[in-house]
Amino acid sequence: MSRLIVLVVLAGFALHGALAGDAEAGKSKSAACVACHGPQGISPNPEWPNLAGQQEAYLLIQLKAYRDGVRQHPLMSPMVQGLSDEDLADLAAYYHSLPAGGE
Repeated sequence: MSRLIVLVVLAGFALHGALAGDAEAGKSKSAACVACHGPQGISPNPEWPNLAGQQEAYLLIQLKAYRDGVRQHPLMSPMVQGLSDEDLADLAAYYHSLPAGGE
């Protein structure tokens, strides 16, 4: 139940622009993401999701869930552990700005 509450609260912040990110700043922060999610947000491995073109609010919710321990993953959780809300919002904005087809 507490996970659901956290996700609802995070969604509310994201949807109301309280944590609107800067895509250009996110691009410069995405270097660590490239190994798994590809340079254009299209993953080379079917086990990892494509991030390009995803909804910004969705990405932000998922990133915060990994950082805050609501979601656990042996690779993702440590990658976002030290990131601020602004960092996560910038990354979400960046990946949202990329074309879904990776062009």
